[in-house]
Amino acid sequence: MNSQMNRFQVESLGTPTIDSPIKILSSRKFVTANSRILHKPLLSEVKSSIEQGTDPETFELAGPSEKIFFAPEKTKAMIITCGGLCPGINSVIRGIVMQLWYQYGVKNIVGAPYGYRGLGIDSKQSFVELTPNVVMNIHEQGGSFLGSSRGTPPTREIIDCLEKHRVDLLFVIGGDGTMRGALSISRELQERNSKIAIVGIPKTIDNDIPFVRRSFGFETAVSIACQAAYSGHNEAKGTPNGIGLVKLMGRHSGYIAANTTLAAGHANFCLIPEIDFDLGGTNGLLAQLEKRIHETDHTLIIVAEGAGQKFFANTDLGTDASGNKKLGDIGLFMKDKIASHFKEKNITTSVKYIDPSYLIRSAAANPADNLFCANLAQSAVPEMETDSGFMQHLWLKN
Repeated sequence: MNSQMNRFQVESLGTPTIDSPIKILSSRKFVTANSRILHKPLLSEVKSSIEQGTDPETFELAGPSEKIFFAPEKTKAMIITCGGLCPGINSVIRGIVMQLWYQYGVKNIVGAPYGYRGLGIDSKQSFVELTPNVVMNIHEQGGSFLGSSRGTPPTREIIDCLEKHRVDLLFVIGGDGTMRGALSISRELQERNSKIAIVGIPKTIDNDIPFVRRSFGFETAVSIACQAAYSGHNEAKGTPNGIGLVKLMGRHSGYIAANTTLAAGHANFCLIPEIDFDLGGTNGLLAQLEKRIHETDHTLIIVAEGAGQKFFANTDLGTDASGNKKLGDIGLFMKDKIASHFKEKNITTSVKYIDPSYLIRSAAANPADNLFCANLAQSAVPEMETDSGFMQHLWLKN
C-alpha cells in the first residue's frame, strides 16, 4: 500500500537521544511513530483507502516516548494563557506543572502574565515562577492564574523574548486566534532554525474544535447555563404571558445553547448560528411566540450569541484585538423586538432577559472538567497539537 501525504504529520526538531524519565517512574508502554489512530474511524473510510491503495489519514497517539529531545534538568518551560476566560484554564496550568515537575523532572517552569502581551518588548511584567506549591490549589479557582489578553506583539518580538530568556518549551493555551499566533511563531522558529518547541492547547468554551468531540470547560459551561435556563423558566411562569430569554455563548456554533436546551428541558425555542431564522412572517419567531403565549401563557427562549447576525448585516461593528469580528447583541435585539411586537398587538407580556456569559466563563471547572483538564495536560507534555492543523511533539519524536 502506498503512503500519502498526511495532513496531521508531526514536525520534529531533531532526533531524540535522551532516555525518558518516565521509564524510571512507570511501567506504562511508550508510544512510537507507528502508534496512530484513524482520523475517520469508519470501516467504509478504511475500505475506501485500501481500494485506492493509500493509507488512511491518522493522528499520532498521545503519550510518552522512550526517547526525548530535551534534557529535563536543562529545560526551561513557559506557560501562557490567551483570549477569553474559560472554566478549566487553571486546571490545565496545574496539570502541566505537575506533569513536568514530577514525571519529567523539569524544575524550571515560568508563566508569562497576560498571554502574548507578556512576551512583547514593551511588557513591564515579570515572569511568574511555577512550582507545585504555587499551583497546588489554583484548579479550585475560576479565571486564569496568569491573566489573559487578546492580540499579540509582532512574532519576532515574541521569539526574541523566548531566545533571550532561554525558553525551550512554550505552552500556549488559547483559542483560534491564539493558535494562529502559535503557528506563526513556530514557522518563524523553523526559519531561524531555533530549537524551541511550541505546545498548543486549544481552548474554546464553545466546543467547536475540529476533530475533537469535547473541549475543556464545556461541561461546566452547560451545567451553569442550565441554572440560567431554570431561572428563565421560573421567571416566565411567575407572571402572566411571561417570556424568559437566555443568551448563551456560541459565536459560530450552538453547542452550549443546544446542550443546555436538551439538558434543562424547559426551552421552547433554541436559536443557534448554524440555523437561520426569521422574526416576521407566518412562520417567524414572533408569530410562533404569540401562538405559544396563547396556548400556555409562558415560554422560554435560549439563543446563542452568534445566532441571527443577519439582522446586523448593515452595521460595521469592527473587530476585537484578536481579529475576530465583533457580533451584534442578538439578546438585547430580540428583547426589544419581542417587547415591541406584543405591545403593538396589545398583548400584555413581561420579558425577563438573562445573560450569564461572564458568570459562566469565569467560573471554576466542575469535577468532571477538572479530571478532563488533568488528562489533557498530561497528554500535552509528551505531545503537542493545535486546532489550526499544525501538530508538533513536545519532546519531539522522529
